[in-house]
Amino acid sequence: MANPQPDPDDRWPACDEQPPGVSIRPLHPGDLQALLAHLHHPEQDDEDEGLVAGSGERRAATGGPVVAVRVRASVGRPGASAQAQYRRRRAVERARWTHGLPWRAGAVLAGGGAARLLAAQFTPDLAGLLAVAAAAGVGWRLRFRSSADTQAWRRGATGERRTARLLGPLERRGWAVLHDLAIPGSAANIDHLVIGPGGVIVVDSKRYRGRLRLDRQGMVWHGRRLLVSALRRVLWAADQADEVLAIADIQVAAVVAVHGASVPRGLPQADGVTIVPARRLPDLLQALPPMFGPERVAWLADRARLRFHPAA
Repeated sequence: MANPQPDPDDRWPACDEQPPGVSIRPLHPGDLQALLAHLHHPEQDDEDEGLVAGSGERRAATGGPVVAVRVRASVGRPGASAQAQYRRRRAVERARWTHGLPWRAGAVLAGGGAARLLAAQFTPDLAGLLAVAAAAGVGWRLRFRSSADTQAWRRGATGERRTARLLGPLERRGWAVLHDLAIPGSAANIDHLVIGPGGVIVVDSKRYRGRLRLDRQGMVWHGRRLLVSALRRVLWAADQADEVLAIADIQVAAVVAVHGASVPRGLPQADGVTIVPARRLPDLLQALPPMFGPERVAWLADRARLRFHPAA
């Protein structure tokens, strides 16, 4: 099989093209009052603990004015490791296919020859045309095709890029989004780590067909396949993120964003993992009750940027 046409999703810009930092919108009177109140208590920001429990966090909790901060702390590129795995597996399969070209060419010639001999007995005038058609059919059947497992990696990379596009607008609302993070000491990765006013969340992108269903025991099924192991891997990834960040008063939540398949109504949970249609993910995150102010979000995002590395 010839090299595929470039995937439009491959034009996704690298998230690390923009250096980490903070951009602040113009101040409104309420914001100015909040800043002035904060300046009256500078001792609160002398150390990291001041940032963790700063005035902005208390204002968020009490509903007072808060300065809107846009945090840029992206690490990695959405779907990069899955796309790299797809390319590696495809290259191996193509090499094996190429190694078998001699017998495939023989099969094509044999198919065309057999069709010509058979056609010569009934329609001699069409024998040549039928021989060519038979050879082309055999060649089509023996063409290079990546395995279903290999194609699944490509679909997974595409799903991660789509999730990243959905999460992108949250950065204008005080959230930081990191993608495709390597889990230390493991070959696994975290698809997306989202840090914002609503907390710290690991988001795993999944692409399914058909629909998911929740049984009476709270188990999630995709067709006849039970998704217990897949959900436990996501919960394990959230636990690993919690260990890497190493902050005692934070518990990292786990969410699966589903592309393609329908999800049961509501927000089904199984094994501690929330399952949501990918298109509803931004609304879910923004609806979370506020936990952190902008100072702590920026501090956590910078901590994550320093402690995590791209998976690919």
